[in-house]
Amino acid sequence: MALAAGGYAYSADDFRALLETHAVDVLQADASRCCGISGFLQADALCDAWHLPLSAHCAPALHLHAACAAKRVQHIEWFHDHARIEAMLFDGAPRVRDGRIAPDPGRPGCGLALRHADAQRYAVPSAG
Repeated sequence: MALAAGGYAYSADDFRALLETHAVDVLQADASRCCGISGFLQADALCDAWHLPLSAHCAPALHLHAACAAKRVQHIEWFHDHARIEAMLFDGAPRVRDGRIAPDPGRPGCGLALRHADAQRYAVPSAG
């Protein structure tokens, strides 16, 4: 059984430690934790050097475009609760079709546009 880990790693040094100790068969990276898209692509470069696959950890809308640019991404982890929240608050959230997702090349950036009116009901008043 292959082992995947690294979704809570914060730096290239964290990923390298997992690889150097042969602790994983699949490295996971989460751009919301590892210095954004740049950190995610650093994890991909490490996976390429170690000849291991990379898995995008959670937040499919965040990782979809980066995964398309990465060389070693095997899959994007899909949590229904993340996808549901993305669909509730953003236009352009990816949708599963035949077990796959694909970016919309007609949308800029990560393809998302915040629906401000829908998000407003979850706003937290600032302190002070």
